[in-house]
Amino acid sequence: MRKLFPALVCAVLGLCLCGCRQAAQPIRGVIVTGQNNHNWPVSSEAIRQTLENSGLFSMDVAVSPAAGEDMSGFSVDFSRYEVVVLDYNGDPWSETMQQAFLDYVQAGGGVIVYHAADNAFPEWEEFNRIIALGGWGGRNEHSGPYRYWQDGALVRDTLPGPGGSHGARHEYVLTLRSGAEHPIVKGLPARWMHAEDELYDRMRGPGEIGDLLYTAYADSTLRGSGREEPLVFTVDYGKARIFHTMLGHAGETLENNPAMQCTGFQVLLLRAAEWCARGQVTQKVPADFPTDTQVSLRPEYRP
Repeated sequence: MRKLFPALVCAVLGLCLCGCRQAAQPIRGVIVTGQNNHNWPVSSEAIRQTLENSGLFSMDVAVSPAAGEDMSGFSVDFSRYEVVVLDYNGDPWSETMQQAFLDYVQAGGGVIVYHAADNAFPEWEEFNRIIALGGWGGRNEHSGPYRYWQDGALVRDTLPGPGGSHGARHEYVLTLRSGAEHPIVKGLPARWMHAEDELYDRMRGPGEIGDLLYTAYADSTLRGSGREEPLVFTVDYGKARIFHTMLGHAGETLENNPAMQCTGFQVLLLRAAEWCARGQVTQKVPADFPTDTQVSLRPEYRP
C-alpha cells in the first residue's frame, strides 16, 4: 500500500511528489508547422517542449509537405484538440483543410498565433480576421489599418504603406496595457524585459483586438517604426479564444534560442495555451519571471 500511495496522490490531486506538475487530464493540442521563412524545426520543438514539460499539455505536431510539394493530402482533424498552435507560414492549405480550421475556430476553438504565422495567407480574408494583424506577403492599406498605441489608446491609422517590418534584434521592455485583468496576464508585472528578439512593427489588418496585453517601443535608431507596437493580444472573433503573440523569433538551435528561452515568452505561452483551451488560467506567477531591468531565461524549456 505504501508503494501505491504516491501514485494515488498524483492521480487524484494532479500532483507529483518528485516536484513536477501534472494535469489530471492533460490539455490536448496540436502544433501546425512544416513551412516557414523562420527556423520551424527549432520553433515547433521549443513550443512542444515548453508546453509538455509543464505537465499540463499533450501536444501533437502536424508537419506539412515541403514548399512546392502536393498539399492536398495535408489535413488535421482539429476537432480532436483543445488548442491549436499556428507555427506555419507557407503554401496555401487545401480548401478542405481551410474549412476544417474555420469550422474549429467558429465553433469556439482555441488558437495561438505564434510569431511568423501572422505572415501567412495574405489573401485569405477570414484568416486575416482570425489573426487581426499581419505583415509581409504584399499586405498594404487594402489589408486594413495600422494599429499602434498612442496617447493612451490603440489607434487605427489608414495611411497607405506596406504591412510588416522589424528592426535589429535586441532586448526590449514589454508594457502591460488595457488587459491587466485578463487571466493570461493577471498578476504578471506591468513591465518586463524580454530577451533578444525581433520586434514586429507596422503590422496591419482588420485589427479586431480584444484585450491588448503588451506593447513595446520600436526604437527608430534600430530601424523600428518609432511607435509603441501591439505585440501580445487576444482577438475578438466570435466564440473563439484566440491569443496572438509576435514574440519568439527562433534561433539557430534549441540551445541558441534566446527569444524562446525567455521565461516571459514561455510563461505567456503556457498561460495562453491553458486559457485558449479552457477559458481559465490555474498557473501561479513564477518567481523567475523577468523584471523591468533583468532578462530571465529557461534554457531547458521547463518550469
